[in-house]
Amino acid sequence: MKLLSPTISKLARMRLWRIEHWSNHPVAAQREVLQHLVTAAQYTEFGRKYNFSKLFTVKEFKKNIPIHEYDDIKPYILRMMDGEENILWNTPVNWFAKSSGTTSDKSKFIPVSQESLEDNHYQASKDVLSYYYKNFPSSDLLTGKGLVVGGSHQVSKVNDDISYGDLSAVLMQNSPFWGQWLRTPELSIALLDEWENKIEKLAQTTASENVTSLAGVPTWTLLLLKRILEIKQKQTIKEIWPNLELYINGGVSFVPYREQFDAIIGKKINYLEIYNASEGFFAGQIHPDDNGMLLFTEHGIFYEFLPVGEYGSSNPRTVGLKDVEVGENYALVISTTGGLWRYLVGDTIQFTSINPYKIKVSGRLKHYMNAFGEEVIVDNADQAIAAACHSTGAIVKDYTAAPIYFSNQNNGAHEWLIEFDKRPESLPHFITALDAALKNCNSDYEAKRHKDIALRLPVVQALPAGSFNEWLRSKGKLGGQHKVPRLSNERTIVEEILTITRANIQS
Repeated sequence: MKLLSPTISKLARMRLWRIEHWSNHPVAAQREVLQHLVTAAQYTEFGRKYNFSKLFTVKEFKKNIPIHEYDDIKPYILRMMDGEENILWNTPVNWFAKSSGTTSDKSKFIPVSQESLEDNHYQASKDVLSYYYKNFPSSDLLTGKGLVVGGSHQVSKVNDDISYGDLSAVLMQNSPFWGQWLRTPELSIALLDEWENKIEKLAQTTASENVTSLAGVPTWTLLLLKRILEIKQKQTIKEIWPNLELYINGGVSFVPYREQFDAIIGKKINYLEIYNASEGFFAGQIHPDDNGMLLFTEHGIFYEFLPVGEYGSSNPRTVGLKDVEVGENYALVISTTGGLWRYLVGDTIQFTSINPYKIKVSGRLKHYMNAFGEEVIVDNADQAIAAACHSTGAIVKDYTAAPIYFSNQNNGAHEWLIEFDKRPESLPHFITALDAALKNCNSDYEAKRHKDIALRLPVVQALPAGSFNEWLRSKGKLGGQHKVPRLSNERTIVEEILTITRANIQS
């Protein structure tokens, strides 16, 4: 591998001229991407339905094709999973990335074509690497191994030709030969589905490796690092992996975890954020100090940006790169080489720069909790509350929930503040029923709750009557259409309500 690494690093540096070309001419790059997408798919069932062969401008493309959410394209995807071809994309699609579901499904399945692997996910990864070498030319990153903490769903087969797994599992299973050489552990361990066993095997097999980079969701990565410290009986990771220099994170906010990583690693390393979802690899931080991630405009994805105020309207307006504004909140709409057409991802982004185009993820179109990769949406929460009430005879008047972040003493949890019109006879029974219902309607929550490894049982606070109204009054929002947000991915609202409640009790 010592002979291979300099070759790969040289190729990564050679890629820079192409990166600079599309980042300097992003609008032209996007036009070329759209032309390629429409031309390639014009004879698919979807392409014939929407007259792709007659679409020659962005304006015509947007006029002819409606914006789609998952439920709109689900019938096409189910047919593709049954083996039908030329439905959404013109080449065979043999892989599907499984992620948490829509309001009607526990899981959703995103088509991953060979083009989306090669031209998007892998090319974007190489471009992040290329920029890393530009910024740190003396890096020894590829003289050691990269440890990826991912793949929480075992790869499963629909039939002899069609398979699915979570995104990291799909990427690992299909990665180029050189990617296998540069990664640890071996694939059979990396794709284990049972997390308690997986963390143990990851720790045991990688503790003695020369690990130079880490990638994964912060919660799972912290659990692994803590276990490795126990095995090696060391205080910091630098004593075990002295050449560790980079941690790549994405999917959830890294802000609550930064201090914990600094402490457990014990030396300064570089942190890079990427925006890589089942639907595509959209952006990546090209320098650790950047405010925002560079939008990848030549990687098989055509972007539109939906002002959040347009969401839900009968004919929502989207804008292109030329018309975006820094600081505005946009929902991401994409068309891809996987066969997603004007697909509403559900994430909201803001531009931090337009020269070049850099973005940050600002949230979701709807309220959610995703501090640990669980992606709990309001519909999940409403279903779970209803199920818990049905199970216990309770009646809930109002509720809100937020995460409790990892600490040195405890793993994470969700804290629910609930006003009951009728309290359950047993609050522990209510909590158990709430937890079970969430597991039943959200596969990502179910995975994170497995054996309490990342998420422990929910914490429920039964509030005195009127607590939510007091908070609304404090905000000048009591009455009318104002209501307490059901879910939040940070603790501001929960802490404000708890403060008011404690003050009322003390008085």
